[in-house]
Amino acid sequence: MSLPQPVPPNWKDLGKSSSDLLNKDFPTSGALLEVKTKTASNVTFKVAGNQDSRTSVIFGDIEAKYTDNKKGLVFTQTWNTSNILRAQLELENQIAKGLKLDVTSSLDPVKGGKNTLFNAIYKQPGVHSRAVLDVFKGPTFTADTVIGRNGFLFGGEASYDVTQGRITRYAAALGFNATEYAVALHGLNNGQVFSASYYHRVSPDVEAGAKAIYDTKNTTNGVTLEVAAKAHFDPSAFVKAKINNVGLLSLGYTQTLRPGVKASFGLLLDTQRLNDTTGGSPHKVGASFTFDG
Repeated sequence: MSLPQPVPPNWKDLGKSSSDLLNKDFPTSGALLEVKTKTASNVTFKVAGNQDSRTSVIFGDIEAKYTDNKKGLVFTQTWNTSNILRAQLELENQIAKGLKLDVTSSLDPVKGGKNTLFNAIYKQPGVHSRAVLDVFKGPTFTADTVIGRNGFLFGGEASYDVTQGRITRYAAALGFNATEYAVALHGLNNGQVFSASYYHRVSPDVEAGAKAIYDTKNTTNGVTLEVAAKAHFDPSAFVKAKINNVGLLSLGYTQTLRPGVKASFGLLLDTQRLNDTTGGSPHKVGASFTFDG
């Protein structure tokens, strides 16, 4: 008798362990601040701001989220400094078990831009499917599915433009997830871009990973490669480092100061231009502070 299969990750989360290791906790673009609070009536507020170190431009947004766990209902409203209004309504496990419906809309009152997405997500042991209808772009219908069996993952994605009557984008992927490691292979952008990634939990305190990307259209640079590692000093602090094949070295340090308060610091160095004195510095430094109340 075979064991029940877990719900596999969705299409975008194939290779997530490696992507998180390579991309998260490196705040090198400037200063970031995020504050979260929650009321007794299940309303969560989040205010986030980011000042770009190069341009000094500040971008921010404010978000309010209401959650009703009994009804499987989540309503989110966001307003940012670009004057974009965004609303999202989610309903899960009400029509059918494992089915989640999601309507997301955005509006630019000044420029008149608008967008509406209808999403349907279906999750069961061994399968994770999603379908998205972009009403004002095309309209375009996008669907993806990931099938999992004994750790092996097989996934595919395709977009269909209703007006043009043709498939405009397709992709495929396969991978394998185990307790201590994960690998993923992607064929993206209609078979023009290929990527391979791996993640390995070396020990309870050390993680390692890498990702290689080959773009058939970009024959000059060949394969791009990133390698990263993460080490925990203790349960409240860790350090990360990554480097790519063009010599960009990123360093990150994250410290939990107290429950709900976290600080991260990042440094980006161009190792091929350490002694460069011509013009602006190629290096970047940044910090991120998160308060979750």
